[in-house]
Amino acid sequence: MKLRKIIILGIMVAISIVVSIVEAQISTFLFIIPGVKLGLANIVTLVVLYVFGWKDALIVLVLRIALVALLYSAMPAPLLSFAGGILAFVMMVVFKKINRFSILSVSVVGALFHMVGQIVMAIFILGTEELLYYLPYMMIISVPTGIITGLVAKRLTLVCDNMINSDKK
Repeated sequence: MKLRKIIILGIMVAISIVVSIVEAQISTFLFIIPGVKLGLANIVTLVVLYVFGWKDALIVLVLRIALVALLYSAMPAPLLSFAGGILAFVMMVVFKKINRFSILSVSVVGALFHMVGQIVMAIFILGTEELLYYLPYMMIISVPTGIITGLVAKRLTLVCDNMINSDKK
């Protein structure tokens, strides 16, 4: 791996950590429903997925979740983040490979499956299936947040791609 790429991915991890922590603070004021976030840290995952590929995006995602868990979160939040993040990531990679889906659509899919992953993990941890009733509300909120995340990621992907490719000319 080239040094420049390692530096860029390191910066992306740092940005995603800061965004994740700030987002947690903002979301407590924006949403009444506990656990709902805007998904802004996923912008970085999407940008890395589209600019560098799935392997690098997975590294950035896992590092973000692990480091935020060490710095900021208490159990079981990291388990919920990991379950939601990995399921969302897998589905985003699958939908990205289907060329008919835009980055906006991939973002919404990621937001939806992030909620599914978190609810499934919460059911497993708490041992209560009643949390499934929470899922429709979470998914309704996921669509607009996924759209916002996708729009920002689309713009940033173009900017990053132009910056990286302009150096190759």
